[in-house]
Amino acid sequence: MSKKIILAISFFVLASTLFTQQEFHDVSVINIEVPVRVFKGDTFVDNLTIDDFEVYEDGVPQKIEAVYLVKKTSIKREEGKKKFVPGVTRHFVLFFEITEYLPEIEGAVEYFFNQVIMPGDSLIVVTPLKAYNLKSQTLELKPKDEVVKQLIEIVRRDATIGGAEYKNAIQELEESLLGAQDLDERLQIYSYYLKKLESLRSVDEKKLLEFSDYLKEKEGQKCVFLFYQKEVIPQISTSTLSEWSSLNQDRQDVLQNISDLFQYFRRDISFNVDLVKKAYSSSSISIHFLYLTKTQPGLSITSMRSSGMRMQEQSEDIFSAFREMAQATGGLSDSSADASSAFQRAVDAAENYYLLYYEPQNYKKDGKFREIKVKLKNKNYRIIHRAGYYAE
Repeated sequence: MSKKIILAISFFVLASTLFTQQEFHDVSVINIEVPVRVFKGDTFVDNLTIDDFEVYEDGVPQKIEAVYLVKKTSIKREEGKKKFVPGVTRHFVLFFEITEYLPEIEGAVEYFFNQVIMPGDSLIVVTPLKAYNLKSQTLELKPKDEVVKQLIEIVRRDATIGGAEYKNAIQELEESLLGAQDLDERLQIYSYYLKKLESLRSVDEKKLLEFSDYLKEKEGQKCVFLFYQKEVIPQISTSTLSEWSSLNQDRQDVLQNISDLFQYFRRDISFNVDLVKKAYSSSSISIHFLYLTKTQPGLSITSMRSSGMRMQEQSEDIFSAFREMAQATGGLSDSSADASSAFQRAVDAAENYYLLYYEPQNYKKDGKFREIKVKLKNKNYRIIHRAGYYAE
């Protein structure tokens, strides 16, 4: 499974108009746009007014200049003394970071094309191999069913190819361990392949930031739906490793190798989560994180007992990081075995939102990150929004 995440996205970097911080005729006036979603349970609350909201920047109350209620690409209601021109065009990204193709993905893609995408929307599809930019004219020139079929086949093909290197490494590991003559050789083999597998699972921070910069230049609303499939890695049980340690108390080299193996089971996240989530928040990109708990039969249920290993889930670090990113960007998180149902819930919630505008007090263009906090007066609803922006 290759984790060279967002491969080839840098080829899409284009220049356009920055919309996150809107500048009007008076260039000294900066107005900040904050998409806000409010829920009672799982239901979007659409009857709030400008007087229901409070906005704070770095803990300081701000005056709200205007509030717009948006559903899909339509402005349903507006309030405020100032007039703005909200960008309601939509830029979608379907990001498939998956190890194996799941049939439920077909339902998600079909739902997106039948119920979500509209004229004027743009779409980028990212697979484990590369990124595809679907031009707006495509749906006008080709039947929708044909586009859906081609896209599903692309995702299926790229997931299969992208996961092949990881699966092959696991198979080579198992075969090598079966041929090992003693514990020393077994530990060396296992250590070598764990390093190889870890390199395939790494997240490329540079590519993540490049993708943020690319989407930042898009005018309108940017929604990323990240399908992330549960990861599994081969592990020797802790009881077996403990037994090996007990039998080799006089072998410091063996004890050190065993200790190193334990460290691979407790890996640290490979990128700066705080830096990345602030970049996406500042770019006003909503990340909706869909964690897929289902894998295809085969890799996940392989016991590998003959070589003394088992397949163990190892996604908690990435899961935590992307959940933080979703929260910081005003997006949603969901865990499900059904990719199609999870996607439908995320889309239904993401298509309804308020746009709040305020002019920051004592604004200074110093490049520092400004924290935004939106609250509701006397209402106990769940509210999500982006965490802030860089004053650039």
